[in-house]
Amino acid sequence: MSIKVQQIDACRWRIPREGAMRTDGLIFASEKMMQDLRREQALEQVCNVATLPGIVGPSMAMPDIHWGYGFPIGGVAAFDADDGVVSPGGVGYDINCGVRLLRSNLEAAAIRPHLHKLADELFRNVPSGVGSHRRDFKLSLSEEQKVIVKGAAWAVKQGFGEASDLDRIEGQGVLAGADPEMVSARAMERGRAQLGTLGSGNHFLEIQQVEEVYDESAADVLGLYPGQVTVSIHTGSRGFGYQVCDDYLKIMLKAARKYGITLPDRQLCCAPLQSDEARSYLAAMACAANFAFANRQMITAWVRETFEQVLNKGPSALRLGVIYDVCHNIAKWEKHQVKGKERRLCVHRKGATRAFPPGHDEIPESYRQIGQPVLIPGDMGRYSYVLTGTAGAYEETFGSTCHGAGRVMSRQAAKKAARGHDLIGELAAQGVLVRAAGRATVAEEMPNAYKDVADVVDVVHRAGIGHMVARLKPMAVIKG
Repeated sequence: MSIKVQQIDACRWRIPREGAMRTDGLIFASEKMMQDLRREQALEQVCNVATLPGIVGPSMAMPDIHWGYGFPIGGVAAFDADDGVVSPGGVGYDINCGVRLLRSNLEAAAIRPHLHKLADELFRNVPSGVGSHRRDFKLSLSEEQKVIVKGAAWAVKQGFGEASDLDRIEGQGVLAGADPEMVSARAMERGRAQLGTLGSGNHFLEIQQVEEVYDESAADVLGLYPGQVTVSIHTGSRGFGYQVCDDYLKIMLKAARKYGITLPDRQLCCAPLQSDEARSYLAAMACAANFAFANRQMITAWVRETFEQVLNKGPSALRLGVIYDVCHNIAKWEKHQVKGKERRLCVHRKGATRAFPPGHDEIPESYRQIGQPVLIPGDMGRYSYVLTGTAGAYEETFGSTCHGAGRVMSRQAAKKAARGHDLIGELAAQGVLVRAAGRATVAEEMPNAYKDVADVVDVVHRAGIGHMVARLKPMAVIKG
């Protein structure tokens, strides 16, 4: 498929509406990124999303765009409540995969002598790897049903954290409309042993230090300063969310045929938002999202416990507080201004982050003056970023921005490129300790498998759909 791409400015590119497309495509990328993208299938996926019924505004892709299931990863699309659709491919298999950032009262130099011990104990206390589960934590079916309705609040009630944590989570750690009746027995079974686990692939737990601050006033509001220790938690809904997606892809394929929706790619199977199939999927998706919120909340508690034990310091001395927790894979009901009129839309963010502007009432009051915190992880060898949401993002991208670095190598290609390399040793020489369940995961997640996240963040900052606040450098990384 030959795709016409027109440059709008240094950071924006348009794919003009053509053929079955109902709207334009809009890609945020540098010229160098676009040269590489022209050789990939991801642009075709942007065009395919533009053919779906009821799409409002352009079919968008962030600079971390790469090929995904149905939608490109890095894709954003909004659909009208009355004549639009919901597509599981626009959310992905790892529903509410997201990032939580913790700040501390610790200096990086002070914990360096304890870093090996911290990494070892975190690796021991937070299960990681394919099918990982905690042997000392059992979840009954009735309790699991409470988890998937109440989200992070369930974990707090069980003693995993403080009520104040909930104020610093997107949506306060719960997505409304969850209905356990819409979730299969297989999804419930897969999730029961995996709550409080990291998983595998690109999921990680990372001890970091604040390396550079770009906006001192915003950093001060967030409680960040140079040399400070932070902790990032990147994981999602584990096997529970995967099974929910898998179950509903089959349902949505039948629904697309039932409602006469023409699909350029069967992976874009969908159902009208007013249909029973859509309502059922959204209710099940909310359950998976709440599982993920609770998952990150429990891991937070074990991170705090580990730091206390290794450093022999109490909570008041450590002050491991939640800065924010964001979703990366989600479809959410939101109200947005479209051509001067407020409309209720179902916004799909597939490998993209909500980035609401200063003053928005869904932002914690303490952050309202600077905008929503936006957490952008990079690869394990370089850096991650903290940004804030902007008015530009709210007006142009339905309050969305990038979510990470974006892959440039498949997992298989990364494994091949890693042959002959002692990646763990090479990273240690750079000052980054790695603990992983297997060397295969480290190979798949090697730094060169990803774009330089600095280039990605530079595009969204210059485009005005994210505002740079600080850069974080990895010190120790726990991988699946």
